[in-house]
Formats: sequence, C-alpha cells, structure tokens
Amino acid sequence: MKITVLYNQDFDAPGVGGAADGAEAREEIAGVAVAVAEALRGRAGTRADLLACRGTSFDFVDRLRADPPDLVFNLCESLAGDARGEAAVPAILDTLRLPYSGSGAATLALALHKPLAKAVLRGSGIPVPEGVAIGAIAELESVDVPLPAMVKPAREDASVGITRASVVRDRASLERQVREVNESLGQEALVERYVEGREIYVGFLGDELLPFTEIDFSSMPPDRPRIVTYDAKWIESSEDWQQTPSGVATIDDPALRASLEAVARATFRALCLQDYGRVDLRVDEDGRPWVIDVNANCALAPDAGFAKAAAAGGLSYPAMIGRIVDAALARLHARPSRHPR
Repeated sequence: MKITVLYNQDFDAPGVGGAADGAEAREEIAGVAVAVAEALRGRAGTRADLLACRGTSFDFVDRLRADPPDLVFNLCESLAGDARGEAAVPAILDTLRLPYSGSGAATLALALHKPLAKAVLRGSGIPVPEGVAIGAIAELESVDVPLPAMVKPAREDASVGITRASVVRDRASLERQVREVNESLGQEALVERYVEGREIYVGFLGDELLPFTEIDFSSMPPDRPRIVTYDAKWIESSEDWQQTPSGVATIDDPALRASLEAVARATFRALCLQDYGRVDLRVDEDGRPWVIDVNANCALAPDAGFAKAAAAGGLSYPAMIGRIVDAALARLHARPSRHPR
C-alpha cells in the first residue's frame, strides 16, 4: 500500500514570520510529517512518501496526479502561511478523487471559522459560551459583551493570537484587544464569555474516545488568566509553557465524565469530524462543560497532547498513526463511491 504524507511547508512563505504569525506551529509540521512517515513504514506492506505543499506553488497537485497513492495522510494545516488554506487541501484531493485521512473540506472550514462553528453547535443544543464576532472597533458600541471575556482571532488555530491579554475584564481592555486582533491579524475578533474552570480535552480515534487530558494551572500565579497562550503551546523557554503542563484528567464524578463524553460526541457529530480530532472544554463551577474550541486537524507530533492521550490509552505512536489509517480505510470502504479510482 502506498501512502503519501502531505504536509504544509510554508513557515518561510512571504509575510510569515514571528510568533504572532504562528511560524513555530507551521515549522513544526515538517518534523511531524517525518514522524508519521516513519510510523507508517513500520506497517507491513506499506510504502510511505513525503510530499510538501510549498508556499503558493501547487506542484503537489501535479505530483499526486502523476503518481496517485492509495491514501493521502493529510497533515496540511495551512497554505502559503494562511490557515484558511487548510480546507482547500481536502477539496483538491476530492477533486482528484484521491482518498485521504481526516476530516473533509467543509468540516475543516467550519471548525476554522469559530463564530460559525459556535453557531452550529449552539443550534444543535451543545453548550458554548455566548459571544460575538467583531470586525471593526466601531461595532463594539452596539454590543453588550459580558465581562470577563475571551478575545481571540476568529479564524486561527494552534493558539495563534492568544496571549495573557486575551482575557479582558474591563471595557478599555476589551477595545484594545479587539483592535489588536483586527489590525495585527487582519481578521474578526471573536469575543465570548470567559469560563473560569478546568480545561479538559477529549480526543477521538476512529469511533473510540481517548483518555481525557487536562491542563494543570495550579502553578500559575493567581493574577494570571488560566488559559493556554501561544507561548504556552510553542515557546518552551517561556513561563507560560512551564506553568501549563498537561496530563491525564482525574475525574471522580461519573456524572461529569458522562457529561463530558456526551458533549464531545455531540460536537463531533454536529461538525461531521471523521477519523480523529479533539474537542476542548471548560468545566464551570457548577460542573457544566462548555465547548471552547474544536480541533478537526489536531497536532499529531509524538510529544503533542493527542499522542499523550493515545499513550495513556495504551497506544504507541506507530499504533496511533496506524489507527488513523485504519479508520480512514474503514470509512472509505463503507462508502466506496466516495473516492472512485
């Protein structure tokens, strides 16, 4: 079986650079692709090749068309340094009639458009914090936003644009942070009610849930917002990194565990995620879970949270990658007309 590991190599694209643009997150993906390919080569009868999407070049399309694989293991999270390109890749693969792992174009586009994703979840009866998308600072004049609030980019992932200042507790800070997102990142700011409480991640692999993981904020100073900033996720030398370790969640309350599982599964269904993914939740003081983010194309690095959760469930890294392939193949075999060859 021939598998092509497709990934974005756009950390050096024009206009890309610095943590504010998410360069570290994009640069990591090349190493992830190598790790995935090595894991796949351990499968009997499997050949795994690497193929990069570079900048605005679409040479990868010609290469896929000239030598089509049996499966594309899709790791692309952006194109030319723009996260919106994430959804374009599965759309291209669909056009080429090539089977691939992970969620489709519509799901990736929806998950990336956070205000619209939250609207879909809310319409499905799934608890999400109330919020509004602000495209210009003047729009705040007619909006009554509950404080404290979380201000984040409307169409980024990997915690791009999230800093300690993202939690705002007064109107002046709110206006300043909205302006920062609008101007520095060139997009709408999603302003939503900040939920204080435990932050728990629920990942799924095929049809099964992985062990729940949790961010440990216990070593963080009391005056700091309990959030996972960009630095906490990508800058190992930062205080934020050191003060936000993750581990397997201890959940003694069966009702809370059942509620987390139900909300996560409902979220996966509502946004049509497939093969693997993760939903991030906050549990408020009343024990109610709230969906704060959905990762349809979550990081698959060997040391990332998803792999840690899989390991807690007894899966090695190669086994985890193999399960993603198996899930994709099972899905494709169940719907053979989806990708006719």
